[in-house]
Amino acid sequence: MAEDLVLKKCDLELEVNGHDHHTADLCRERLVVRRGQPFWLTLYFEGRSYEASTDSLTFSVVTGPAPSETAGTKARFPLSSAVEEGAWAAAVLDQQDGVVSLQLSTPANAPIGLYRLSLEASTGYQGSSFVLGHFTLLFNTWCPADAVYLDSEEERQEYVLTQQGFIYQGSVKCIKSIPWNFGQFEDGILDICLTLLDMNPKFLKDACRDCSRRSNPVYLGRVVSAMVNCNDDQGVLLGRWDNNYKDGMSPMFWIGSVDILRRWKTSGCQRVKYGQCWVFAAVACTVLRCLGIPTRVVTNFNSAHDQNSNLLIEYVYNKFGEIQKDKSEMIWNYHCWAESWMSRPDLQPGYEGWQALDPTPQEKSEGTYCCGPVPVRAIKEGDLSIKYDAPFVFAEVNADVVNWILQDDGSLCKSTNNSQTVGMKISTKSVGRDEREDITHNYKYPEGSLEEREAFKRANHLNKLTEKVETGVAMRIRVGQSMNMGSDFDVFAYITNNTAKSHTCRLLLHARTVSYNGVLGPECGIKDLLNLSLEPLSEKSIPLRILYEKYCECLTESNLIKVWGLLMEPDANSYLLAERDIYLENPEIKIRILGEPKQNRKLMAEASLRNPLPTPLLGCTFTMEGAGLMEEQKIMDVPDPVAAGEEVKVRVDLLPCHVGRHKLVVNFESDKLKAVKGFRNIIIGPA
Repeated sequence: MAEDLVLKKCDLELEVNGHDHHTADLCRERLVVRRGQPFWLTLYFEGRSYEASTDSLTFSVVTGPAPSETAGTKARFPLSSAVEEGAWAAAVLDQQDGVVSLQLSTPANAPIGLYRLSLEASTGYQGSSFVLGHFTLLFNTWCPADAVYLDSEEERQEYVLTQQGFIYQGSVKCIKSIPWNFGQFEDGILDICLTLLDMNPKFLKDACRDCSRRSNPVYLGRVVSAMVNCNDDQGVLLGRWDNNYKDGMSPMFWIGSVDILRRWKTSGCQRVKYGQCWVFAAVACTVLRCLGIPTRVVTNFNSAHDQNSNLLIEYVYNKFGEIQKDKSEMIWNYHCWAESWMSRPDLQPGYEGWQALDPTPQEKSEGTYCCGPVPVRAIKEGDLSIKYDAPFVFAEVNADVVNWILQDDGSLCKSTNNSQTVGMKISTKSVGRDEREDITHNYKYPEGSLEEREAFKRANHLNKLTEKVETGVAMRIRVGQSMNMGSDFDVFAYITNNTAKSHTCRLLLHARTVSYNGVLGPECGIKDLLNLSLEPLSEKSIPLRILYEKYCECLTESNLIKVWGLLMEPDANSYLLAERDIYLENPEIKIRILGEPKQNRKLMAEASLRNPLPTPLLGCTFTMEGAGLMEEQKIMDVPDPVAAGEEVKVRVDLLPCHVGRHKLVVNFESDKLKAVKGFRNIIIGPA
C-alpha cells in the first residue's frame, strides 16, 4: 500500500496572482483574486510526490459563517486533468518531483468575500485534510461573464484601480474641483470593507442568505448605500448640516475616505462625525471600487429634494423679497451621489450600465435610508416604475421650481420669471484626465426636444409639459470676473425691457449667505429702489455692493452667497424673480516637491498659502494625505497668528512605495478661512 501523501506547504503565489488579477497592492499578506479568472498555487509534498493514478485530491472552498452548497457559499471539486472555466475547478499545470503547480478556476457569479481553501488527499482507504489558506474573491470588471464587466481598459483603470480623483462643488456658474483620496488599496481598507458587509442588518438577520446574495452587485450596491450612513445600523458616517461640528470633524475637513474608514473600524464600528453628500458618495465609491465594482462620484447642480413626489418645489416670498420660512423641500446648490456600472438581469434589456446609488440619508427606500441602484437610462426615459427609487432621482434632475409672491390679502401671485433650472451641469471626473466631464446628456434629453417631451409624458410630469409664458421684461443677476474670499465686490441686476412702453417698478435686491443644501444664513447685502423707471426697448444694470465685513462672520464653509432680485410692477400685478448663487474663490495652496521622486526614496513636500483676508488667521492647520505616498494622514499645526497678506509654509516627509502617478491632497483650516483644498500630481519613478 502506498504511503500517505503529506503536504509540506502551499504557496498561494501572491506576487503572480496579484499582478494577473490587478490586486498587487492588496496581495502583500493575503491572496486577493477576481472571480471568473483562474489563479495559481503551488503544492509542495514531502516523502513522495502526487501520483494521479494513486492519489485523489479534492478541494473545498467556503465563505461566510454558515457555508452551504445550495446557497453557493460552499463548493467541493476534484483535481482534473483539463482546465474548466466558469465553475469551481482545479487542474494540474506542471509537476516536478514533489512540486505540483495548479490552476484554480472560479465562477463569474460566485459570491464575493473571504474564502477558506482546503484540500482532502486520499490514497486508497487512507486520507488526510489540509487547510491551504484563505483568499478574498472580488468582482471582476475584466471578465466578460461578470455582471460588472466593462469593455474599456481605460475605464477599468479609472473606475476600479485609480485611488485619487475629484469631486465637483461650487455653483452652476462656478464649478470647483475638490481633490479626493479614495485609497481603496491602502492598508486595511479591504478588511474594513468586508467588516462593513458583515455589520449590515441583513447579514445579522440571516448570514447565510446575505453571503449568498453577495454574488449580485445590485444587492451589494444597495447594502453599501445603506451602510455608508448610520441612520438604520452601525454604518460609517453621521450626517449633519447645521454648521455645528465641534464634537467631530466638519464635512469640509475630509480630503479622503481612508481616514474615515479607519476611524470607523478602530472605534469599534462607531459612527464617524460628520458627513455630507460628497463625503457619503466618496466613501461609497471607495468601498465599491475596493470590492471590484466600477464606480464614480457625480455632482448634480441645482439638485431638487422632492419629498412628496409631485415633481414640484415651491418657494413663497413676501412683498419685501424675503423667503417665507425654510422648508425640507428645497433646491440644493449641488448634490453628489455615486454611479456604479453593472448589468440588470432583474430589469428589461437596455437598463444595464451606469446605476445611480445615493448613500446620503434623505428618504427611506423599502424602510431603509438608502437609494438605488437605479439605471441612469431609466431616469432619462422617464420610466419611474423601475427599481430602485426612480421617482426620487428623477425629481433631483427634473423637478420644476415655482415661486409665489404673498399678497397683503394672503393670496399668492405666481412669479412670471424664474431663472432656476433643476438638474444642470451633472459632472464627474474625466477618464484618465484631471478634467471635468459633463454627463447631463446621460440623465436628460436636450431641452425642448421631442424625446424630452416623451420622457416627461412617461413620468407624468405635467408641470414641464405646460407652455412657458414669455414676458416683455426680463431680469438676470450678473457678477464680475471673479470674487475672492476676503474682498468686497459688486453684483448686478441686469434688466431688459423689450416692450414699446415704459414701466415704473420697485426693485428689491437681497444677498444672504447660504449652505450648499439651500439653507439660508444672515443677510449680507440689500437694496430697495422704490421707483425704478424702465424706458421702452432699454437695458439697465443695477449694482449691489457686498462687503467682506458683512459676510465674514456668517459665511459657511460652502463659500456661497445667494443673491436674488424681485422686480415688482404693482399696477400690472406683475412680479419678476431672478436669483444666482455666488461662490467665493479661496486662495491657492502651492505645493512644491523637494527631491527626486523615486520608489522607496524619501521626498519632502512643501505646502504654502497666503492669507487673503484683511485680518489675521488663528488656529491654522495643514492636513495632507496621498495613496502610495504616505502611510497615514498627517496634520501640521501652524504657529499663530498669520497676519494679513502673510505667507505660511509647512513641510512633510513622503516615502513613495509605488511607481506611477500619485496625488498629494492638502487641506488648510483656520478660524476665518476653512476647507481650502489643493493637490499636486507626483510621478514616482523606479528606485
